[in-house]
Amino acid sequence: MSLSDPIGDMLTRIKNAQSALLVYVEVPYSLQKLKILDVLKQEGYISEYNIEELRLGVKIIHVKLKYSVKGKPAIEVLERVSKPSRRFYSSYRDLKDFFNGMGIYVLSTSCKGVVSDKVAKKHKTGGEIICRVF
Repeated sequence: MSLSDPIGDMLTRIKNAQSALLVYVEVPYSLQKLKILDVLKQEGYISEYNIEELRLGVKIIHVKLKYSVKGKPAIEVLERVSKPSRRFYSSYRDLKDFFNGMGIYVLSTSCKGVVSDKVAKKHKTGGEIICRVF
């Protein structure tokens, strides 16, 4: 099976798993996905993740989702912004606060890698907006 948007697939899997109140979700491995998950973990949207090698050259990522004490998902909004068919780029000056600063944008920058909008503004670098999270 060939996916035209593997990042969008990962975000959809996470959204669907949280809608079903699952604790874990599995996503196919890629370095880009790991970097996005790093940002989500640093910002407190997921608990943790680990990598499992199924067989030689085939890996999956187990993502542990995060919920509040009352069982409410930590992620309310998880939307893909830049898509393979339509890329969105932004300078750090043009990054507006998402949900009055409570949400984040995940950006892919040329010099800092995959970072949140807060880190991009701190380092004064822009890039491709991958997704937004609240």
